[in-house]
Amino acid sequence: MNVESLRRLVPAVIGVLVRRGADFASAEDAVQEALIRALDTWPDDPPRDEKAWLVTVAWRRFVDAVRADGARRGRELVVEGEPHSGPVPAADDSLWLYFLCAHPSLSPAAATALTLRAVGGLTTRQIAAAHLVPETTMAQRISRAKRSLTGVRLDTPGDPATVLRVLYLVFNEGYGGGVDLAAEAIRLTRQLAAAANDPEASGLLALMLLHHARRASREDASGRLVPLSRQDRNRWDTELIAEGVTILQRALARDRLGEYQAQAAIAALHADAPTAAETDWAQIVEWYDELLRLTKSPVVQLNRAVAVGEADGARAGLAALDAVSADLPRYDAARAYLLERVGELKQAADLYAAGADAATSEAERDHLIREAARVRQML
Repeated sequence: MNVESLRRLVPAVIGVLVRRGADFASAEDAVQEALIRALDTWPDDPPRDEKAWLVTVAWRRFVDAVRADGARRGRELVVEGEPHSGPVPAADDSLWLYFLCAHPSLSPAAATALTLRAVGGLTTRQIAAAHLVPETTMAQRISRAKRSLTGVRLDTPGDPATVLRVLYLVFNEGYGGGVDLAAEAIRLTRQLAAAANDPEASGLLALMLLHHARRASREDASGRLVPLSRQDRNRWDTELIAEGVTILQRALARDRLGEYQAQAAIAALHADAPTAAETDWAQIVEWYDELLRLTKSPVVQLNRAVAVGEADGARAGLAALDAVSADLPRYDAARAYLLERVGELKQAADLYAAGADAATSEAERDHLIREAARVRQML
């Protein structure tokens, strides 16, 4: 049994239950129970139609839960006359569910977490890592979101900006390698960009394509992280880069700049440089200025400081970094990089090691440990 294929069926099955009248929280619970049963029974007795099997079992779980709830009045109108089992329409409900999860009753953080869990297929631990919060905190957030939607009919799509944020997080989690959701995020964003009259949707698609184009070069043969400056640019996917740049140019021409377009412009400048040394860092700093104006994000401020260090020298970068909170994730690694460039090797090695201790992934931790060891050898 292919667990990844089973995961991809989840949005469609939830979509069927919601369209039949189930509230989202109950539908997600019923589908999770159906998945548990599938993992238990399919290895010995695989169904001919996996989606239809999941829909049938999940719907029965939902009906049983409604009947056991005691709140029959009104709700039993939904479940009387259970649909016959059989083939299920092949409609793709994934993008529709992303919009429904951006419900007005939920905060953007709650909507994002719930969508990643129920529609994106990520575990609570993976969602917590993406948000840089403890797993217990994220579990509570998801539980509260589901309680907020209990009994709510999701017939009013929510905020498109929340949908874009969710798709961006799904892509980043997939790009990080924990769960390979990058291709799925690109597929859904293509749908959204084609259907929506929104240059930010196109900007997000361009950003994803430009990052995805470098994916093959992000790790070496041993699976170790390779920073952008050391990547083999011959392994970059030039067709994806060309497509991403074309989409970005069309979005920028509409003169409605947003954060995803600005991020894509930075990625495009990296992709356009034949070598790391030929990167147009001055223009990248200008785009970071635009991005900082749009987002006021401390992470953007940190990345801008590193770009300033490349454009105007490491000491200028360190001065820019002084305005950033030292508590920010990856602050130590950024400061270590700039200190190494001005010759403060002892401090740089110590900060690389501190950055490794605070890293949020094994690949990043391993990379920073190796950087600390490399710099110590130079002392």
